[in-house]
Amino acid sequence: MITLTDSAIARVKNLQTQRDTTAPLRVGIKQGGCSGLSYMMDFPQELANQDHEYDCNGVKIVINDSYLPQLQGMELDYTEDLMGGGFRFRNPNASKSCSCGTSFATPKEVGEPVACS
Repeated sequence: MITLTDSAIARVKNLQTQRDTTAPLRVGIKQGGCSGLSYMMDFPQELANQDHEYDCNGVKIVINDSYLPQLQGMELDYTEDLMGGGFRFRNPNASKSCSCGTSFATPKEVGEPVACS
């Protein structure tokens, strides 16, 4: 299970309002980034068979079974600073990450690193 901070919850709800959707937040991973794996988030209109939906303080989260080992115990935060706002991923499973904050590797899954753009 992943957790969301209060600021992440507020931002997700704000994004849902802006996009006029009640779809849950999908959190997953994909190949790419300078450490090999990158986080991905979207609001899916349909769920896949391997998707599991969780409630995190009123925000519905969807995670595909195949990503659970890499995301288990992760905390999702949202912060604003002089460079703008963004989600921050605190993943206890990451053995390596890059300064961009959205690319990582785990001891069992490294992926194919590519340059961050």
